Amino acid sequence: MDTWPLEAGLLNSGPVMHNFFPDSAERNTQVENYDVPKKDIVFEQRKEIALSSVRKRQSRRKEQKLMQREIARNVAPRFAHLGPQEQMKQHKEKKVKLREVDLEMELDLDDSQSPFSLALEAIKMRQTVRKGSLTGFSESLFKWVPAKAKDCDALKRDVPTLLDLSLNVLAKNADAIVSLEHVPDKLRHRLSQLVSDCGVVDAHFVGLLARGSPTEIRLRNISRLTEDEFSKIFSVCDTKDLTVLQLDLCGRCMPDYILNGTLARSSHRLPSLATISLKGAHRLSDIGLTQLAVSAPALQSINLSQCSLLTSQGISDFVSCFESTLRELYIDDCQNIDATIILPALKKLKCLEVLSVAGIETVCDNFVIGLVKAHGINMKELGFANCVQLTDISLRIVGKNCPNLCALDLSYLHNLTDSALKHLANGCQSIRRLKLHRNDFSDEAIAAFLEVSGQSLDALSVNNIHRVAHNTALSIAKCSRNLVSLDLSWCRRLTDEALGMIVDSCLSLKLLKLFGCTQITEAFLNGHSNPMVRIIGCKTGPVLEHLDALEPQENPLRYSPLTSFY
Repeated sequence: MDTWPLEAGLLNSGPVMHNFFPDSAERNTQVENYDVPKKDIVFEQRKEIALSSVRKRQSRRKEQKLMQREIARNVAPRFAHLGPQEQMKQHKEKKVKLREVDLEMELDLDDSQSPFSLALEAIKMRQTVRKGSLTGFSESLFKWVPAKAKDCDALKRDVPTLLDLSLNVLAKNADAIVSLEHVPDKLRHRLSQLVSDCGVVDAHFVGLLARGSPTEIRLRNISRLTEDEFSKIFSVCDTKDLTVLQLDLCGRCMPDYILNGTLARSSHRLPSLATISLKGAHRLSDIGLTQLAVSAPALQSINLSQCSLLTSQGISDFVSCFESTLRELYIDDCQNIDATIILPALKKLKCLEVLSVAGIETVCDNFVIGLVKAHGINMKELGFANCVQLTDISLRIVGKNCPNLCALDLSYLHNLTDSALKHLANGCQSIRRLKLHRNDFSDEAIAAFLEVSGQSLDALSVNNIHRVAHNTALSIAKCSRNLVSLDLSWCRRLTDEALGMIVDSCLSLKLLKLFGCTQITEAFLNGHSNPMVRIIGCKTGPVLEHLDALEPQENPLRYSPLTSFY
């Protein structure tokens, strides 16, 4: 209170006020115009000065804390070994002093000490050292020499087995097959794949698979079947033992009324059915889906991808019928489905392990947060390809809550940054299959991820990630030697030496895709020493026969054994 006389004196003294405020004349004019007390102006100005001083002090404190943390990181190795009691006491005191810094900057501190961050720092340091050397960076990084004696290895490549030759002949002459009775399901599945690739799946072949009392019918393309042919085959099919039914691209032959008159014509018509795939059933509506739920009470996995007539309400009602049994749900490219509307129904599922919502535009961070918080510990596979709204926030939640995740598809997600890979590497270290098509990840970030989690991978795709280069190649060769399938298509920064080192180091590799890699020469194609790998995409030739060569003979469920609920 005793400061007011001084302020009053300042206000009454023109020259002094002019020194204190350079624009005092303008301020006096404003004060007169708006009739604001002069002492309030001075108070506001003093308040601004005080706040500015506080901000400066806070900035200096923050800089000091960062410096303290850097010092602590450099000094920490000295206390890595057991020592005298005084040394241990001093170490504890330092940890207590740094606790306040840790609380304020917890995320940054955790990240700086995480496996991913340490690997990324090492990669950048290695890159700096290599670039600073006298020799070329790529030359000093890779020491791969093409093998000279290739005659013996060349004879071993692409030699089909007698079984493969026999199945190929049968597939090309499927119309002459009389019966598939007593043929094991695995061979039926392989034959069906080959026939589908040849484009000769007709009513005759479908009838062979449906004859008798089948346990599995797997058909990836029945687009040639008519409604009458479908009705004739499946109206008389004995379905009591059927556990797996795959009728993909059945839109032409299976509208609701055909489904209701054949496979779903009565309650419990499919009592043992655990897995069904109706991908591309573009004439299937909510009504047919409801009837299917009544006919197949034991369903544990369903693929409804590209079923364009299905709505959010239909999916919610269907899922509600299998709250205790459904483990796998695929609804890719179902554009009439709103992810936020079906989320409450998905949360009620008790054993959900696989969810693929690729191409559904309404999938957002909030959807992923709600889903993962409900099922994170059980999730084995997530498909988010083309869910363009997703950001690093979703991957942070996945990394923290899905420790058992085995497969993840992040294709075409342009909002993701390198932080997404950091969250995955730090939290999901059991991933076996990872797809990163057309993302904007850096070469260093992908390499750091592989340094941390690459050992568990058996399938990796970095298709069309333009920044993939030597760091990624080196990490694959060093840390991902269990890879069976690798897609490096359109990664044009990779040299013959980089690819040669990958193929010769990853001895388990069986399939390498190099579409669009026009920089690759015969030096690599004829110079690598891995006789087991199939390289496709570099030369024109038969491609379809290789694309699914590595797909495992799938069980009814991807990750869990069948459970009997009835």
